[in-house]
Amino acid sequence: MGFNGGIMGEMSPWHWLLVIIIALLLFGPNKLSSLGKGLGEGIRNFKSAMRGDEEKKEEKAEEKKS
Repeated sequence: MGFNGGIMGEMSPWHWLLVIIIALLLFGPNKLSSLGKGLGEGIRNFKSAMRGDEEKKEEKAEEKKS
């Protein structure tokens, strides 16, 4: 019972820095930036698809009212 490290799974800034350094060593800066770009595009596409679904639901609801 001597471990005083805090809550299990808690990520401090030092942990994130270590993760970033390891990722840079494994993938390199060029590959890492392209992975980030792809992830950002994927999130944007997902959000726009979700908005599109909401708009379709609103259009159907308006058609039913007419």
